[in-house]
Formats: sequence, C-alpha cells, structure tokens
Amino acid sequence: MTGISYGASTSTGGGGRSVLEGAFALLAAVERAQGAGLTRLSSESGLPKATAHRLLEQLTALGAVERHAGGYRVGWRMFQLGQDWQPHPGLRTAAAEPARRLAELTGTAVGTAVLRRHRTLLVEWFPGSGRAAPTDRFPRPWYTAAGKACAATTPGHRLPPGPVPASWPREARDIRARGFAVDRGVLAPGARCVAAPLYCGGGTPVAALFAVAGPAHRLERVAEVVRRTGGCISTRLRRESD
Repeated sequence: MTGISYGASTSTGGGGRSVLEGAFALLAAVERAQGAGLTRLSSESGLPKATAHRLLEQLTALGAVERHAGGYRVGWRMFQLGQDWQPHPGLRTAAAEPARRLAELTGTAVGTAVLRRHRTLLVEWFPGSGRAAPTDRFPRPWYTAAGKACAATTPGHRLPPGPVPASWPREARDIRARGFAVDRGVLAPGARCVAAPLYCGGGTPVAALFAVAGPAHRLERVAEVVRRTGGCISTRLRRESD
C-alpha cells in the first residue's frame, strides 16, 4: 500500500459543549500536543482560552494533567486509570504469553491493538531484539495493519470521512482471505507491520495481534507466524469465555 494516501476528519465540534465534554476535548488536545502551552491547547480543543485555563488548573489539581517546562502533559492519574482498561475481558491474559513467545521467536516487537472511533489504540506490546517498535501509546490512524485487520473483518464497518483509496475494497477482501494485514511505516516509522484479527466467538474481531518487522525480517515468515499465533489466542479467548 506504499504511496496510497488515506485520510480522516480531525475537526472538533463547535459550541454548546458541557463542562465534561470540554474537559475531555482538552485532555485529548494535551495528549496530541504533549508539552504544549495554553494558547495551542485552547486552539486544539476549540475552547476559549479562559475556559481552557480554568479546566487545566482543575485537571492539574486532580493529577489528570501535569505542568512541564512551561506547558502541559498527561498526568499520572490518567496513566493509572488507563492501566486497567482492556477492550475485551480476558484479552491481556489470553494474549500475553503467546505474544511474548512470538516476540522472542521472531525478534520483532509484538502486541495487541484495537480500532476505536476510527483510531488504532495500542493495548500493550513486548519489545523484540530489533529497534523497530512502537515508542508510545498515542492513537494511530485507522489504517495501521492492526486497524485494517479489524476494519476489514468487522461486518458492516464504516470507514471515517475523508479520502480512502479506491483499492481499499480489494485490499479488505485480500485481508479476509489471507488472514492478515500489512502497513509500511504507519504504526512505527521506517518499519513494516503485520497484524491478524483476534476473535472471541462470532464474526466480529475484539482486537488484533501485530508484529513490527525491521528490514532484516522476512515479511512472509512473520505474517504466517502472526496469523497462526492470532488463531491460538482466539482459541484461548473463546475457551475462557465459555
């Protein structure tokens, strides 16, 4: 898919927000623009500067936001709350050991991710022996390998507004047929990523297993072991849900 441009709408809503909506818009802006100051965060969140300042003070007092070098970043409280989140009960338990073994076997970084609100969210990952790996948990575009694996295999899934390549329907069919998706430099700059959907009964994936392959890795070999490992994790998920 090199050279194909995907896109998504990133505009935020207008006025009429509740205080809670404003606070979450501000938290999202802090996450996107780590270390930014009041002026930029006000612009990013669509909030008046006075409102943004008041909410930032309250969020700082709660530990949700921290002051850093003249700006703001996500605070310890958000990190603490996020550690307990998982997209499906039992996903971490079912995926942890197979993902760790796969990272050791292939030398690639291996982890799980989900597609939420047209963004790829990384749940957790295990580093491999190479340098190619995610460096943070910031949301990625939907068209990572993990995002495409989920989008292509979710019945009735709707893509976000914005340009989508005309080849996507064919790519989605290929993903369903071969059992994995690929991206180049989307999840991790300069690296290729392979992902397979994870199921817990039914026909809708609950997450995707991904591996980040460096230049030294044979993509076909990595893709095959990711697909097989994804099948093993899906079996464990179904067994634990019975």
